[in-house]
Amino acid sequence: MPTHRAVHVKSAGAPLELAEVETTSPPPGHVRIAVNACGICGTDHGFVAGAFANMTWPVTLGHEIAGTVAELGDGVDEFAIGDRVAVGWFGGNCNKCLPCRKGQFMQCVNLEVPSWHYPGGYAESVTAPRTALARIPDGLSFAEAAPLSCAGVTTYNALRHTRAQPGDRVAVLGIGGLGHLGLQWSRAMGFETIAIARGASKEKDAKDLGAHHYIDSTTSDVAEALQALGGAQVVLATAANSAAMAATVGGLAPQGELVAIGATFDPLPVSPGELLFGNFSIVGHPAGTSADVEDTMHFAVLSGVRARIEERPLAEAAEAYAAMEQGRARYRMVLTT
Repeated sequence: MPTHRAVHVKSAGAPLELAEVETTSPPPGHVRIAVNACGICGTDHGFVAGAFANMTWPVTLGHEIAGTVAELGDGVDEFAIGDRVAVGWFGGNCNKCLPCRKGQFMQCVNLEVPSWHYPGGYAESVTAPRTALARIPDGLSFAEAAPLSCAGVTTYNALRHTRAQPGDRVAVLGIGGLGHLGLQWSRAMGFETIAIARGASKEKDAKDLGAHHYIDSTTSDVAEALQALGGAQVVLATAANSAAMAATVGGLAPQGELVAIGATFDPLPVSPGELLFGNFSIVGHPAGTSADVEDTMHFAVLSGVRARIEERPLAEAAEAYAAMEQGRARYRMVLTT
């Protein structure tokens, strides 16, 4: 039986370790992907901690996968061996449940997520459902495509589904792995772009990434600063901090939207009265389907938007993960095989 290398986490809180695992043929409706690159996402921390329900150990992390189709399962005729594909958080849906029948694929009752429901992309080989696959355009390398399948689609898809029009003010809260892409998308979509982050040290990066304005939340009242600029039609909240999100609501323009994509389960301290008098809305937005990932990558090619990445070989997965977890990585780490 052929084998491939994969990074295992054997139990909750255990270290990342390189292992040899059997390489099996894909079942019907699936493909096997030879992985070229896999991004490291902040959500990977939750899997290492065992924070998700019904996890099976060992876990192979990774839901920002880019590679080539190496083997086809029965019934897969829309892809061919050698096709360049990406798989993100959206790792397959059933097309049978009520949400799927309504076209609400991200809310599929049987939604599959790489590393949660099947081994992820910190590996040389991944087997994934056909519904998970997004075609990578020629204008992107594997390392560039990988983070767009989660961080990229999450920010791009959230912004394009707001009510903001070109010329409107859009603020991005948090300038990290998600936020640095949010700034670039916002500028490329024609929005007057405002960056909100902690400390003056991030201002130069924010401006380089496309921000027209910068608000230091440690020295300014964020809502007042936003209103001084005319109010934000949209705040894209990438920082997983409920208090920081709530602090932006008073800075929204009438009928403005707070779009929460930073994953936190802490309560959001916003009063109904605040929402009522401004006619504000607060929405959560999930990542996006494989079709949304394709749209994201296509727009990246058109606009020149790219994640800022640091590449590391698969054998250094533990060190790269630690750099992300400890905040030593700027923006995105990508493992390559």
